[in-house]
Amino acid sequence: MIHIVKQGESLALIAANYRTTINKLLSANSIQNPNIIYIGQKITIPGLPNPNTIPYSIQISISNKRLTLNRNGQVMKEYPIAVGKMVSSTPVGDFVIVNREPNPGGPFGAMWLSLSKIHYGIHGTNNPSSIGKAVSQGCIRMYNSDVLELASLVPNGTNVMIRP
Repeated sequence: MIHIVKQGESLALIAANYRTTINKLLSANSIQNPNIIYIGQKITIPGLPNPNTIPYSIQISISNKRLTLNRNGQVMKEYPIAVGKMVSSTPVGDFVIVNREPNPGGPFGAMWLSLSKIHYGIHGTNNPSSIGKAVSQGCIRMYNSDVLELASLVPNGTNVMIRP
């Protein structure tokens, strides 16, 4: 997959967001100096497929507290979700699923799907009464059965568009 460098990003931040190492990014991109990257530069992220080759995409509406799963541009299913609260809002933007962890423990329920923004993901919950509310630390919470279904369908590299 290709990441386009945005203002304020460093190679270290890009590596963290995609859960890889600076050395892997240096190697995959023939970059000599990790301190010299520029806005608009194309960075190959090793180990992730091109999202355009994946038939699925996810759209998240923060205000509607809904996650919509699309396949080939057509709505396949909608899920109720919980989103971030005012002091820890859900980030808006375009991300991809970079990895996953079944049964991560604690409040994260039955599955964790990491987004390409460090510390954020789509996950289950040990508090199903929170679904439909703005109560999380910024992550997207789903019922455990829903996040397991979603994770069984979408591969790493799937586009996730989060909108207000």
